Amino acid sequence: MRPDTDPQIRHLPLFRDMVQANFTELMTASYDQIFPPGLEMIRQGDPADFLHIVMEGSVELVGQWAGRECTMAVVRPVSTFILAACIRDAPYLMTARTLERTRIVLVPASDLRSMFRRDPEFAVAVINELAACYRSVVRSAKSMKLRNSRERVAAYLLRHSIIAGGAASYTLAVEKRLLASYLGMTPENLSRTLKSLESNGIKIDGARVIITDRAKLTALVKPDKLIDGLDVGSTATGTGLIT
Repeated sequence: MRPDTDPQIRHLPLFRDMVQANFTELMTASYDQIFPPGLEMIRQGDPADFLHIVMEGSVELVGQWAGRECTMAVVRPVSTFILAACIRDAPYLMTARTLERTRIVLVPASDLRSMFRRDPEFAVAVINELAACYRSVVRSAKSMKLRNSRERVAAYLLRHSIIAGGAASYTLAVEKRLLASYLGMTPENLSRTLKSLESNGIKIDGARVIITDRAKLTALVKPDKLIDGLDVGSTATGTGLIT
């Protein structure tokens, strides 16, 4: 691996409390790989052979069924994906493909499972990360099931304004086609919904989001900390950036 790789990975909550010798052993068994844009790295249903750590670029996680697919998340540096399948030695539930040129560190799943049993602090970190992912999925499911499409789109736009420090204007972090897929809509429905939200205090100019009336937008969304909030210690980076 490149000399700058270890410190970046060591800083991740998943690895930062490990015994140094154990971390070194895990990284020694790992390796860097560069993937071109648009490449399918893993396919759902295949065995989970590696934990993937995104160091550069971005990866889309996709669910597929009966010829259909939906965006589940977009992963950006520096963060991991598909930890649960690696720990359980289970098949991948999602397909992963690169959105751009992407550098990945691959950690063998068998070594990960072995270290889970040997290093108590690493085991605690794994449990905490999986618990955080579970709670994120529950929040997402609640929003999908309890809100209509206009409310879901408005909640997404308001949430990312808050993540941006309460900014009245910001740039969408993902393409609209990915956002539509994530929110369970077609691109055409998303475009119509964005247009309809102008009366609720939102204007869209290309990829630029402009909040013209925060009070109206908030009234539509009715923010709920049990849906829209973040747990203590959570971040807005890494897996689920699209959420």
